[in-house]
Amino acid sequence: MEKGRVLVIDDEAIVRVSCQRVLEPAGYEVVLTSRGDEAIELLEKERFDLVLTDLKMPDMDGLEVLKVIKERWPDIQVVIITGYGTISTAVQAIKKGAYEYIEKPFTPEDILDVVTKALSEAEE
Repeated sequence: MEKGRVLVIDDEAIVRVSCQRVLEPAGYEVVLTSRGDEAIELLEKERFDLVLTDLKMPDMDGLEVLKVIKERWPDIQVVIITGYGTISTAVQAIKKGAYEYIEKPFTPEDILDVVTKALSEAEE
């Protein structure tokens, strides 16, 4: 049984693949992209339940991605992941509609827990 579709956006391949390795065995369908603009194109064509997005990316940062998603697809849960965590960016992300904010390095349990919680709350 598929638990949900997750789009992972990160310019670092190791982070994308790590998320995929944690989520797929747990029953999630995972799609990977390295760019925010590509993610928006994917969202226009396909249905996703949750987006995991890096904060700092070269083309379109995670807050911009979050803003577009919340304007166009308000039901999609968004989790921001970052190696540049500050309280102000965390607060900004949550105010703009992010479900959660996770700092790198994160554990497999961190990712699995936040995805599971976000999707179970979205169903309520």
